[in-house]
Amino acid sequence: MHLDVLDLRNFYYRSQLGRAVQKVIRNDLLTLWPEAKGQTVVGFGFAVPMLRPYLTEARRVVGLMPGPQGVMPWPAGMPNVSVLCEETFWPLDTGSVDKLVVMHGLETSENPTAVLNECWRVLGPGGRAIFVVPNRAGLWSRSDRTPFGYGRPYSLGQLEAQFKQHNFITERSRSSLYQVPSSKRIWRKLAGLTENIGKTLPFAAGGVLMVEVTKQVAAPRRPGLGEAVKRPLRVLEGVGRPVPKPGLSRTHRESS
Repeated sequence: MHLDVLDLRNFYYRSQLGRAVQKVIRNDLLTLWPEAKGQTVVGFGFAVPMLRPYLTEARRVVGLMPGPQGVMPWPAGMPNVSVLCEETFWPLDTGSVDKLVVMHGLETSENPTAVLNECWRVLGPGGRAIFVVPNRAGLWSRSDRTPFGYGRPYSLGQLEAQFKQHNFITERSRSSLYQVPSSKRIWRKLAGLTENIGKTLPFAAGGVLMVEVTKQVAAPRRPGLGEAVKRPLRVLEGVGRPVPKPGLSRTHRESS
């Protein structure tokens, strides 16, 4: 079930905790994708808070928001780039997207298979997508005070298996959001420290998983045999031609 766009807006733009989440995930996204010059960048779900750094250099930025969630104008004070759409039928040409960010769009969908199919369709050759989903092993998926406490949390293995079924290749993955999902002052003061410590501990589980994938396209097949035959088999190879009997004229041979 998709969350309401007003609840998402209030969390990310009007709460201290939401602004902290926005900063952490956006910085991690920029670490993976530092630039998008001349490219088409699309977000699906409620990914628009993460797309702001690309507004100035990308050729085009689009924020797709599914119908059950609702839509809001974005970015504030600039020409609107957000679009209300069906979650499994996006108003984008096939192969037209260079970079795609899916956040609050996969785990909340009732039809994740169709969503992944649509992701694959719109990505162009060499296109990349980053999925930001609640981590099953993290604290954030266990708290319904944030948007990451709704929908289906994932483990990395579950995500990779699902991506493989839909012809995606997993390129990189990382955990993010190690701070405690609480608005209490003490935890807000310790947020920066817990983020830094969490990134250094191999056993620590972040609140979300960020997985980068590329679109796998099957190589075109040539008609006929897939491999050239080095030495074709000759049916009568090694068999000599018949030799006529001596003394017979050509006319006799032909008549006989």
